[in-house]
Amino acid sequence: MLTLKQRQERAARRAARITAKHEAIRQAAAGNALQHQKRSAVMKKHEVKKVVRKAAGAAHVATGAKAAAGVAKEARTAPAAAGGQATNSLEAHYQSQKDAAKREKAAKVAAMRKEVAEKLAKPDPELDAAMKTAEENRKAKKAKAAKPKGERKPGLLALAADVLKDASAPMNCRTIVEKVLAQGVWQTKGKTPSATLYAAIIREIAAKGKDARFRKTGKNLFEAVAAAK
Repeated sequence: MLTLKQRQERAARRAARITAKHEAIRQAAAGNALQHQKRSAVMKKHEVKKVVRKAAGAAHVATGAKAAAGVAKEARTAPAAAGGQATNSLEAHYQSQKDAAKREKAAKVAAMRKEVAEKLAKPDPELDAAMKTAEENRKAKKAKAAKPKGERKPGLLALAADVLKDASAPMNCRTIVEKVLAQGVWQTKGKTPSATLYAAIIREIAAKGKDARFRKTGKNLFEAVAAAK
């Protein structure tokens, strides 16, 4: 299952691709429309100048009925050309194809926009559940961090030092552990707490020397140093 971050990144990438595709389609449509307008304007100006030149030539030079008929034909087709309309069947055919292509493209864009809107509006139960779980975990973590920590309980080594301070004679580690457990201030699930205590006392003696809280008096026997009593 994808994590919340992966789902969000995938949704962001999908939305970015759809947006980029829509923007490309819009720019292409705008560019085609602008080019068509420019071509129409150029055609209008060209057709008007052509008709004017031919009409002026026909007025100055009478070339017979054929020339007059040609001038009349040009004059008849000039308004249609100036209005962006087809002047013959071939142009009409091309114009109809262009119009059909424009309508088809507009229909595709509308369908795509509708599909995107439906996908965005459609709920995603898995994503909603993941977001809800993440929010609950965030709140729980924040509440746990804000909760004040209680006083740390003393460890076995510190409790052993207290037991030896009150003892009148050296004690072995097993007896020390039994007295600590009897006090009820420390508990353990370990199988050999006395061996653990012995190793800890030896480490402190080796590390601190005269400043250690313990002194070894015999085999597995320890007492509290005089300064600590």
